[in-house]
Amino acid sequence: MLTETVNERETTKTETSQKHILPSSTGKMVWILGSILLACVIFAACTGALSISVSELWRIVAFKLGWISETQVEEQKSIVFWIIRLPRVCLAVLIGAGLGIAGASLQGLFRNPIADATLIGVTSGASLFAVFVIMLNVKYFGMLNELAGAYSISFVAFVGAACTTLLVYQLSKLAGDGGVTTLLLCGIAINAFVGAMTGLMTYLADDAQLRSITFWNLGSLGGANWTSVMAVGPFVAVSIFFMPYLSKALNLLVLGESQAASLGVNMKSLKQKVIILATMGVGASVAVAGTIGFVGLVVPHIIRTLFGPNHRTLIIGSAFSGAIVLTLADTLSRTIVAPSELPIGILTAMLGTPFFIYILWEQKRKRL
Repeated sequence: MLTETVNERETTKTETSQKHILPSSTGKMVWILGSILLACVIFAACTGALSISVSELWRIVAFKLGWISETQVEEQKSIVFWIIRLPRVCLAVLIGAGLGIAGASLQGLFRNPIADATLIGVTSGASLFAVFVIMLNVKYFGMLNELAGAYSISFVAFVGAACTTLLVYQLSKLAGDGGVTTLLLCGIAINAFVGAMTGLMTYLADDAQLRSITFWNLGSLGGANWTSVMAVGPFVAVSIFFMPYLSKALNLLVLGESQAASLGVNMKSLKQKVIILATMGVGASVAVAGTIGFVGLVVPHIIRTLFGPNHRTLIIGSAFSGAIVLTLADTLSRTIVAPSELPIGILTAMLGTPFFIYILWEQKRKRL
């Protein structure tokens, strides 16, 4: 018991001794990032081909809530806000939060600063199943088409993400002791195979199918509506609610698997919970919006630099920061080439790649 207490104190001391810019208090962080997120949401809701001022936005919302009797705002602007802008902004917030929290937790699980959901097959599995549906055409899936309608691809993509992640996890138990390193290697192998299958199907696709596959893989929030928000919301909410409870175990995991296990961490249970919660958030996000890269990779590093490495702060902060980043990225993607729209996956990759190179450079500098 004394050894456990000493070790936990040493772990906490090591974490808090690392440099960070802003206060590491979770409460203060939530206020800071929450205020920034609110400002970003207002900015995104007002920005677009049809400009809406902040005062007009306030009157639209106040009228809807019954606080004022008339808006004195054009009906067109009210329709654009409630039917087009707000669902899209809400979807960006949810998806960004899901990607951010998954990236932070998986980096903690793998003890790898360049880990994200792609390592456990979530993104590649969703892509493969989505391409499969596009290739065979939804009309061949009678019952699925009747139940899911326009969301058939999203439904199948989520199933693909879950199945591929389950395959990676089960294979890691068969191939070795089920440790984090084995899980990582199995994820790389399955990703390579799934990527090859996706490439083969893409090669066999006709022009119309190829266009659909390419657009889906580039990622977009262009099809956002309240139905897609309701579809993603519960999965991301579960991930956000339960993941912070795993922060203490992830903090102890910094010492290594054997040390964490000796301090009472159930490694098998921890891996299962982190993978399931990460898959729920990312799988639902990818299923609705397609492949959006680098958010789960970049966001945890920003929070780690600003608020410190404690996983409770890191996980909650990554949810807020992911929502902020994706909201701003989506706003930029729909305005930078207006009236056309730049796929958000392209934008996040362009912005995330230099940051990824910086992370690698920092890791090398620390080893020297």
